[in-house]
Amino acid sequence: MDKILEGLVSSDHSVPVKRAIVKKVVEAAEKEVTEEQCQALFTLTTRLILLGEDAFQKQIGFQVLEAYARYHRPDFERFFSKDFVLGLLQQGYGQLDRKDPATIDYIHCCLRLLISCPSVLEIFSVIQVEVLRMVCERPEPALCAHLSTVLSDFVQCIPRDKSGVLFCQQLVRTISYFHCFASQERELREYVGQVTKVSTLLQNIWKADPATLLPSLQEVFSIISSTDPSFDPSIALASLVQHIPVQMITVLIKSLTTDHNVKDASMTKALCRMIDWLSWPLAQHVDTWVIALLKGLAAVQKFTILIDVTLLKIELVFSRLWYPIVRQGALSVLSHMLLSFQHSPEAFHLVVPHVVHLVQSLRTDGLHSSKAFLLQFTELIHCMMYQYSGFPDLYDHILEAIKDLPKPGEEKIKLVLNQSAWTSQSNSFASGPLRLVGKSETGKTGLVNLGNTCFLNSIIQTLFMATDFRRHVLSLHLNGSNPLMKKLQLLFAFLAHTQRAAYAPKNFLEASRPPWFNVGSQQDCSEYLRFLLDRLHEEEKTLQVLESVKPKVAPPVNTSSKDPQAQNPPDNCEDSSLSPDEMKPENDGRTLIERTFGGKLITGIRCMQCNCISEKEEPFTDLSLAFCPSASQGSPQPEGPSEEPKVLCQGSVNGGSETPEAASAKAPASNVQFVPVTNEPALSVPDLVNYFLAPEILDEENAYFCEKCSSLQRAERTMKVVSAPEYLILTLLRFSYDAKCHVRRKILDNVTIPPLMRLPVHAPLMPTQCSSCTSSPLQVDSPESSENLAKKLKPSQKDEEEEEKEGAVGAEQIHKGGEMSVQSVPYVLSSVVMHSGMSSESGHYYSYGHNINGADGAQHPANHFALREDLENGHPDGGLSTCSALSIPPERGVALPNSGQEARDWLLFNDSRVTFTSFQSVQNITNRFPKDTAYVLMYRKQNVNGGLMANGMRLSVEPPLQKELLDAIIKDNKLYLQAA
Repeated sequence: MDKILEGLVSSDHSVPVKRAIVKKVVEAAEKEVTEEQCQALFTLTTRLILLGEDAFQKQIGFQVLEAYARYHRPDFERFFSKDFVLGLLQQGYGQLDRKDPATIDYIHCCLRLLISCPSVLEIFSVIQVEVLRMVCERPEPALCAHLSTVLSDFVQCIPRDKSGVLFCQQLVRTISYFHCFASQERELREYVGQVTKVSTLLQNIWKADPATLLPSLQEVFSIISSTDPSFDPSIALASLVQHIPVQMITVLIKSLTTDHNVKDASMTKALCRMIDWLSWPLAQHVDTWVIALLKGLAAVQKFTILIDVTLLKIELVFSRLWYPIVRQGALSVLSHMLLSFQHSPEAFHLVVPHVVHLVQSLRTDGLHSSKAFLLQFTELIHCMMYQYSGFPDLYDHILEAIKDLPKPGEEKIKLVLNQSAWTSQSNSFASGPLRLVGKSETGKTGLVNLGNTCFLNSIIQTLFMATDFRRHVLSLHLNGSNPLMKKLQLLFAFLAHTQRAAYAPKNFLEASRPPWFNVGSQQDCSEYLRFLLDRLHEEEKTLQVLESVKPKVAPPVNTSSKDPQAQNPPDNCEDSSLSPDEMKPENDGRTLIERTFGGKLITGIRCMQCNCISEKEEPFTDLSLAFCPSASQGSPQPEGPSEEPKVLCQGSVNGGSETPEAASAKAPASNVQFVPVTNEPALSVPDLVNYFLAPEILDEENAYFCEKCSSLQRAERTMKVVSAPEYLILTLLRFSYDAKCHVRRKILDNVTIPPLMRLPVHAPLMPTQCSSCTSSPLQVDSPESSENLAKKLKPSQKDEEEEEKEGAVGAEQIHKGGEMSVQSVPYVLSSVVMHSGMSSESGHYYSYGHNINGADGAQHPANHFALREDLENGHPDGGLSTCSALSIPPERGVALPNSGQEARDWLLFNDSRVTFTSFQSVQNITNRFPKDTAYVLMYRKQNVNGGLMANGMRLSVEPPLQKELLDAIIKDNKLYLQAA
């Protein structure tokens, strides 16, 4: 038979004739043949299979071998021995190289024929050793694919135990050497198929023996983290990712990112190569693993790696969006990389030039999936343009290309950006405490407590939340002549744009701390606010004097500063600190502080003997509101002048510690008390304002010296607001001192804070002068005075020379029967500074701020309606002359308490921590925490028509950052993110 077969192969018969002869040879296998004939036949068929000139010869060899091996199995066992297999694997067959895939196919066929024979076990043992040697020799993809097929069908050939772990590791490394240089689609498909077979084998091994999985993945990381410049691992390793259980992400990423033996250079290489895997066409979950590693690195603060890799690979990731088979995963990685890279526009601007071309391609490629993909892509682009506004030259063509596509809302964009920042990534992968804490969901920046500095932190956050003031400060073009304002501008810029969860205002603290404030001691935030505003005002005034051409008389500024250098400001003013657009005639040389916080009061004293009136106009930047001694008897609504002194002695409270109760224990227990909260109806802010403005009788010890009568007389003192500030600052005098008992105490009375209120403002008409009488100057208490602090105002800043020029040294305007019209000016609550503590000597400050979302900084439209409706309906007699709260009907569209919208309308700033809260929480804080009381309130004047205010104080949008500020922020963000 062997001779017949050999002659058949070498004959010139046609293929059908040859097939007929082969059929007879196969049928003859059932007959008895000698052992020598079988061995000869097996040798001939093996030669045909391994050395056949064409596929037909190989086919004949397989058919005859299978037939005779089935009917003559003992003879075939002797022929296909372990030694024969070992020779094939180590030496090949004839001129056939041992690494030829045909050898593996032949062994595969023979194993199927011997599977039920005992001798096959010996062959399995030989193959287990040989396949380990073979993979260590880094075979080509084709041989590996054939070998994988054999091992998948005969798992007994797979090495076991330690050899099994080593085999998997070496097979992984072999894959890393795979490369395909073909350009034809058929060849590419064949290559991908070969890699898939190898990766499937590893998947089966990992399932059967889980102990091999982790060492295999460690080998993967070892390969991709190699810094050897001569070694470039194949992206075929991406085929393994889809076979790794997704639930292992946490374990693996933690193992990688917390391993101190892994150098940053190695981690950078690994991440870059994983990103390269996005080009592998059939791999699933590559984007999931890449993003997981990015988040893991952010969680352990490896920001240097993230910066370097993002800038290096962002364009490559973007280029993958052109290929439908990998674009979805590429978009996921691109989105994460761009949205998390928030310290600089550099990464986004690398891909900006390619955006329009991709949009045009997606519109015209005809694929159904491209439409949905385009919507996802444009949403990402809108988020990035929102994050890095101020580049119209780069974005105009993009906006034109996507103008007809949906745009996400501002709230959604903010939410996406806040959740995506590196500092917002989960730190569940990190072992141990982290030095850096991610920003809260609010996206706002806290301020680090530098040692009892919550007095500064609460005031700065309050000023920052004063939208108009913040925007004007950021829009100023300053030079070295405005050192404090420049530092405030920089601080505001960092609060708005830093990547830090909390910023440490060290430089600003040093520049703005009053000289009498001891370092590290608790201080009064209200006193600090007055000093800060006064310093800013004086600084701008000084610059105006230096740059002015024509001297102008400056209106005095309110100050209660103890700094002796701050008491005599320059007289001439010109607003040179502002940009040209802001230097408007209506400013009339007033400083930014005057235009924002400055108001005017007229204090009048009427002698009850001669009825002559002495009036003096004084500026103010805040009103200090005392508590009525009989407050517990109800809200004060005086119909006539009060016969009793308004207060024994009331003042400020100190704070600075984050643990107020512990801090308050430092105060002497013998002379510190607190006023218990009563069950009487709570006072309201309008009640305190009305008490402040109520007429007061001066008698007995407080009798008034009338110039006309030339003697002490009983008199009536009144106060009227004649110019309403843009931002009304109210300080509740929580400190009370009883001179008789020598007891200092904090007033813990709850005060109802209305979100909207009306302030009576008096517009003076032409008065009738009482020319026959004069009066001594009105005595205004200094900050050190312990008397009548209920109406503590800042002294006039007019110097003597100015008063001499005016011919009114020490004199006041005296009117008789003067009349004033009263206007009710609406205000909306902007911020509240709270003092937490039982003592006036110590405690802790934190603040609430109104989270204004509108582009123009306006509050809810329903507030406009309530104000307009309230003013149009008019008031009862006397209603315009008193301060009152305004209520908003729920049906007008205002968010109800505990609703999702209302819960995000307010922010709570507590040093480094910033959280969302609600106005209901602001109102109820003292009820829930009796030692936490409102101390400083800031109200914003509300324009009923919702437009710009007459003096141009309202800026409609946040101003773009100036280059100097932007560069400082980018530099600090990089330093912060690179800090390990």
